[in-house]
Amino acid sequence: MKISTKGRYALQLMVDLAMHQQDGPVSLKDAAGRQGLSDKYLEQIVTPLSRNGLVRSVRGAGGGYLLTRRPEEYTVGDILRPLEGDLAPVECAANSECCSRSGQCFTLELWQDIHKAVSSVVDHTTLADLVERCQAKRPAE
Repeated sequence: MKISTKGRYALQLMVDLAMHQQDGPVSLKDAAGRQGLSDKYLEQIVTPLSRNGLVRSVRGAGGGYLLTRRPEEYTVGDILRPLEGDLAPVECAANSECCSRSGQCFTLELWQDIHKAVSSVVDHTTLADLVERCQAKRPAE
């Protein structure tokens, strides 16, 4: 299983919003500059985040994006799933009825165990945890 660039960049954007929103709405251009990302690509990423209620836009001069909740109220899974869909390594791990052979499949439990492990990590790691990790890795200013 691979997380796409959209998923990875969504996490970077959300961390940036969490770290800078005390100054007001964060423009995608500013976030992109700090993160070394394309602001045009971030526009594609922010749409599903907004549609799922994870961020809200502020229009006009000084506009940009804000988180809709506190960083500790988001999980990594909340952020990744709107962009990546279910994080199962194979379809049958999340829905064993999709395959007529699931009753005889000797790898189904393996896929389900991997899905549970990934879900456990992303559903127990918060945006606040990522902000803390980011701050710990930043050079002293």
